[in-house]
Amino acid sequence: NHGLYLQATDALVQWQLASRPGVLPPYDEALLNRELSLFPDWYLAQHKKVQLAGQDKETLDKAFALIVQRNLAAPSVYVHRDFMPRNLMMPHDANESRLGVLDFQDAVYGPITYDIASLMRDAFLSWEEDFVLEITIRYWERARKLGLMDFDGWSQDFGAFWRAVEWMGLQRHLKVAGIFARLTLRDGKDKYLADAPRFIQYIRHTASRYAELTPLLR
Repeated sequence: NHGLYLQATDALVQWQLASRPGVLPPYDEALLNRELSLFPDWYLAQHKKVQLAGQDKETLDKAFALIVQRNLAAPSVYVHRDFMPRNLMMPHDANESRLGVLDFQDAVYGPITYDIASLMRDAFLSWEEDFVLEITIRYWERARKLGLMDFDGWSQDFGAFWRAVEWMGLQRHLKVAGIFARLTLRDGKDKYLADAPRFIQYIRHTASRYAELTPLLR
């Protein structure tokens, strides 16, 4: 697993180095918010039968606004949006170290933090925190050598980059919990909702680490 994940980060860095504006649709405020709305619309309202109102809705709206603000602050690159093991292909040639990448039709131009968060907080696999951190650090070291971490002290401070990855991951976790509820309830794909607790755990884990997210956690 370790070697394959390092190959995955190499593929990710190469993808990001090829980035240029104006090629892919922007991962902008409207799209980030549209994705976040899947959580209250499908996971809460349709799956849990909970309609948020009053203080609860205000709490969620404030948390979502903060999540979007933090994520839009990151530098933009090509974002695959579903960068995970089941979308990566082993090379046919044993001498070839590059992994193939599938399912990139929803790619956008947005936060550099997204795909590494997607890779390490997988939809169908959960890893120990030590492994998640180790692979993310290896990605960060490679990316900064190639000039991808020249932002807000990230090149000197892994902690600053890691915090941004966690906030980006949180947006994805909320979105995917909503998508999995929709896939099951609307599209009849029962297996997806069975994996939703993994994302609720990811959400709780991240929200418990930041004081600004305590209202969301509660």
